[in-house]
Amino acid sequence: MKKILAQEISDYAERYRHYTANNLSKLIKIKSLSGQERDVQLELKSQMEEAGFDEVRIDGLGNVIGRIGNGKKILAIDGHMDTVDIGQLSNWQFDPLGGEIRDGYVHGRGTVDQEGGPAAFVTAGRIIKNLGLADDLTIYFTGTVMEEDCDGLCWKYLIEEEGLKPDCVIVTEPTNLNIYRGHRGRMEMHVHFNGISAHGSAPERGKNAIYMAARVALEIEKLNERLPSDDFLGKGSVTISEITSQSPSLCAVADYARIHLDRRLTAGETMESAVKEIEELIKGLDARVEVLEYSEKAWTGLEYGMQKYYPTWKIDEKHPVIKTGVRVFEQLFGVKPKVDKWTFSTNGVTINGMYGIPVIGFGPGNEVLAHAPNEKVRIDDLVKASAFYTAFAAEMNEE
Repeated sequence: MKKILAQEISDYAERYRHYTANNLSKLIKIKSLSGQERDVQLELKSQMEEAGFDEVRIDGLGNVIGRIGNGKKILAIDGHMDTVDIGQLSNWQFDPLGGEIRDGYVHGRGTVDQEGGPAAFVTAGRIIKNLGLADDLTIYFTGTVMEEDCDGLCWKYLIEEEGLKPDCVIVTEPTNLNIYRGHRGRMEMHVHFNGISAHGSAPERGKNAIYMAARVALEIEKLNERLPSDDFLGKGSVTISEITSQSPSLCAVADYARIHLDRRLTAGETMESAVKEIEELIKGLDARVEVLEYSEKAWTGLEYGMQKYYPTWKIDEKHPVIKTGVRVFEQLFGVKPKVDKWTFSTNGVTINGMYGIPVIGFGPGNEVLAHAPNEKVRIDDLVKASAFYTAFAAEMNEE
């Protein structure tokens, strides 16, 4: 990409500063929990149409798919449109659904995680159309659904049902304007314990499922300490996030208990290896491990699902998609970027973890504010993200 084009892209992104911020503000004002994204999706679709995209449609799951260009090389730019709930309103210093623009920020739930990315890529689409940067390129802009409940489900649908198979994908989750190239995987498991009930006055006649679960819980705490680590992705982890039990009465021995495990997977760990570790801990007990399934209705009414296993993924720092991102960053901003990883999980678990499609992460906002009260994003971040998405497309178009 020539220096003059990089400057022109940056100038356009700055010129559209208020346009980008206002578009994001409109999105933030629409509450959009997982499975309830209808209104925010219609707003995003309208913004893409107003920006002059060649085609905009909504698929069966409710993802908004915008397209610019019709070239043989395919780039996708993705951002999910659902958000977590507000939580305790008393923890907020401003209206979480107000979309207030002040002091150089857009304020509200979803500004960072993660409607700021889609607002920036709408602007990028407008700049790409203005400058004619998709001669040899097809660019799909995907505003995806249900990520907060089941990361990657939306892209399973896009790949398997829509046949969308890009050459690479930019995931616009917040990176604090760094370039990210992976993160740990995760999975959710239940461990079921079956006991034998007896009257509470003579507990020795029964077999208490809660005691069984408690002993295994202490072993899981020890397991967490010895899980492997990776120099880039960090350490695997496991924690118990819920425990439930059943008993014929409160005057009886519990005959069933269940623990819910949140398992984070580092490099080299798989669903099979994680399950085996727990099975070793419950040997000799009337207990079993279950990897959970997700199946819920989208806002369109379609029920769709997948196993709640989200594979670990990382892209080599020398991979062409990362090298392109670094080069584009340097041309736009005149400094070297930090190349790092996400702490949390993203749609990359499916895009790269399951299907091997190259992914680069770049998004506005600091991930520390994701799911937190007083969430807000710098407008400067939105401007730079718009420029980066545009310039990455321009670079790919010229390759």
